[in-house]
Amino acid sequence: MNDTVDKLVIFLAKRDGIDKVVKTFQYVSKLVHWHAEIRSSGELADKAKKWEVASGLSRKAFRSGRFLTGFNALRSINPGLLAILSNAGEMVYFFFDHFLWLSRIGVLDPKLAPTMSFVSAFGEAFGYIFFIISDFILIRKGIMEEKTRVGESRERDNIRVDRVMRLMSVAANLADLVIAIADIHPNPFCNHALTLGISGLVSAWAGWYRNWPSS
Repeated sequence: MNDTVDKLVIFLAKRDGIDKVVKTFQYVSKLVHWHAEIRSSGELADKAKKWEVASGLSRKAFRSGRFLTGFNALRSINPGLLAILSNAGEMVYFFFDHFLWLSRIGVLDPKLAPTMSFVSAFGEAFGYIFFIISDFILIRKGIMEEKTRVGESRERDNIRVDRVMRLMSVAANLADLVIAIADIHPNPFCNHALTLGISGLVSAWAGWYRNWPSS
């Protein structure tokens, strides 16, 4: 029990840890709102919608300056083409997300929100596509390397742990890609509350798994 509490404290001390918790609130409330509307429960639907909006706006505020993470990643490593494209897309996403937040809370003209949402979502989708490709390439390399590590149990275990983490990354990025497409090109499937709710929770919980302290 104490170990779990210690891990929870470490998890919540991380920016990403807090983000995944609030993201869970955001998309659980979206599903509650959808279900309440079906059941014609107006009061519950209204409360759930307010919870969803508040969670979404708080996440945007908490991500202030997050676009610098991609810049730092490109500066601190010798990036290949995939790293440049994926991090560049993510930087556009987080940078314009600031203006989306400011327009939605009324600091900037609210009419800017649709444009900022489109540009931010486009950068997000662009980046995630290349993050996914990169992860699949590294997963394949890991599988090939694992086959050559006969008798090296520790190295094989490390490769398997890395593969699980990359699969969680792929799951999160695919889910977020669906959410981004809903902003870029609204359509009945991606914009359905059930699709968005499940996608948001998949992303949140995959990120939760990746950020949870291992020891």
